[in-house]
Amino acid sequence: MLDNNLKKCREELEMSQTELGYIFGVQKATISNWENSYDIIPFNKLMRFCNLYNFSLDYVVGFKKRNKEYTKIKKTDKKEIGKILKKLRKKLKLSQQNIADECAISRATYSHYELGISLVSTITLYTICKNHNISMDELLERQSSREK
Repeated sequence: MLDNNLKKCREELEMSQTELGYIFGVQKATISNWENSYDIIPFNKLMRFCNLYNFSLDYVVGFKKRNKEYTKIKKTDKKEIGKILKKLRKKLKLSQQNIADECAISRATYSHYELGISLVSTITLYTICKNHNISMDELLERQSSREK
């Protein structure tokens, strides 16, 4: 589970859980579960939150104690993110099975992320970045700079 700052961010925005839930089309209880790490915010919703309110991914997921200016990602392109994951895995000299094992997922699931069949889950990206001391912001800013 990630130790996130979603509640801090929401409170900074002077927004209730109900209001944030309305923005994401989910119930107040879902927001509460995300804030208390009983459940993990889906990656597309996390990206949307960061893009809408200019919060750093690293800050929201608890990697950093302070928010830094966030480079908006125009869309969550699962194929581009998959390419980034593959390039990172090769740079780390790991197999798909190695990454899958450290993330407690199947190799097939991880392969789907790299191939862009499925959008990477928040917890998988969090685990990879945390285990290898990599910034989520910096990793995904590469996608944003390619879109320009």
